[in-house]
Amino acid sequence: MSTRRKKNPRWYFSLRSPYSWFAYRDLTEKYPDVLDQIEWIPYWEPDELSTRLLDQAGVDLPVMPMHRSKNFYILRDARRWAHARGWNVTWPVDRAPHWEVSHLAYLAAEEKGMGRRFVDLAYRARWNEGRDLADRDTIVAIATELGLDPSIADAVDNLDLRIKGVECLVAAYHDDAFGVPFFMHGREAFWGAERVGAFVAAVRGYDWDGISDAPFAEVPLAVAPDSGPRA
Repeated sequence: MSTRRKKNPRWYFSLRSPYSWFAYRDLTEKYPDVLDQIEWIPYWEPDELSTRLLDQAGVDLPVMPMHRSKNFYILRDARRWAHARGWNVTWPVDRAPHWEVSHLAYLAAEEKGMGRRFVDLAYRARWNEGRDLADRDTIVAIATELGLDPSIADAVDNLDLRIKGVECLVAAYHDDAFGVPFFMHGREAFWGAERVGAFVAAVRGYDWDGISDAPFAEVPLAVAPDSGPRA
C-alpha cells in the first residue's frame, strides 16, 4: 500500500457532501481549466473493513459521527446555498449509508477513463434525483448510462479497489485533510466550497483577490421553495 505524500495540485471530494457538489459545480462551470490540471481524490467515512486497513497503516482519520443538530444545520445551509444559485435540489435520504459502494465504484470508473463522468452522474443522482448512492442499483444505472460494466456496482467487494480506496484516505491523512472539499497546492491547504477561488488562484499562479465563492452576496434567483429536509 502506497503511503507517499502526493505532490500534484489536488482536491479531495466526497459524493456524500453537498459542499463538494457546490465546489464541483463551480469548478466545472467557472474554472474547467483547473479541473483539467488537478488530481481528483475521493474521501469518505470508512466502513469497518476500511478502518481495519487504515489501522494497519497507522492512520486514524479525523472522522466522527455527525450530531443531529449539525446534520440539520448543513441541510438548511445547503438549501440556502442552492437557492442563492438558483439550483433545484431533491434532498436524499441515507437510510443505510455505505460510502465505499459509490466511491470505490468511482475508482473503477476512473480506471476506465470515466471517473469525471461518473462523478457528474453520481452528483446528479444524489442531489437532483434524491437517489441513494449506497444502493447498488443506483450505481448500475450510472454505469449503464456511461456504457461501463454494471459490475462496478460491486467494486466494494473487490480487494484491489478496496486497497486503492484506502490509499486515497491515507493520502488525505498525510495532507491533514479534515473535511471536504479540501484542496492542496504545494504546502497550501484550502478547505470548503468558499475557498474554490483561492485554490484556483494558487493553481493559476496569481494572488487571490479575497472574494469568497459563497453565493450569499448575490441576489437569489427565483426557484420553487423547498419543503425542508426530510428526516
